[in-house]
Amino acid sequence: MKTVVIKEFEGRSVDAAFTLDFRESKVKGCTGCWTCWWTTPGRCAFKDLEDFYHEYITADRAIYFSKVSKGFVSSNLKSLFDRMLPLYLPYISYDTGESMHVKRYEKYPDIEFYYQGEFEDEDSRKIFVDYVNRVFYQFHNKNITIKPIEEFVSEGGC
Repeated sequence: MKTVVIKEFEGRSVDAAFTLDFRESKVKGCTGCWTCWWTTPGRCAFKDLEDFYHEYITADRAIYFSKVSKGFVSSNLKSLFDRMLPLYLPYISYDTGESMHVKRYEKYPDIEFYYQGEFEDEDSRKIFVDYVNRVFYQFHNKNITIKPIEEFVSEGGC
């Protein structure tokens, strides 16, 4: 099973074909130029995520280790979500009764999303989890797991 890891903190090890480590890199924000859709379909004008795109779309699963920042994903992770648009077509489908970008690829990885941080209350945690679920639903990911980091269990059982 091919795995990619996107991490914002250390402390968990996973055998991964590719790791995007936010402690070592910052994702540029999307400029909304549409280059990824019209000029170079499927490729962002910025070249900083080309390896990630390839590894992500060919992975069976993607594991995110996300920090909670003021009750939300970090700005770096939000920028990554915005910059994942090249993985979808610029066309809109209403097949589900709502508007969604059309898939560019046949399959997208399963998602394991682990978060580290505190919430003011249960409603704040639910808003966070609902947002993350919604992102990956819109990204056409079929199996989505969202849990606090304390519930992470590695392949070795640790």
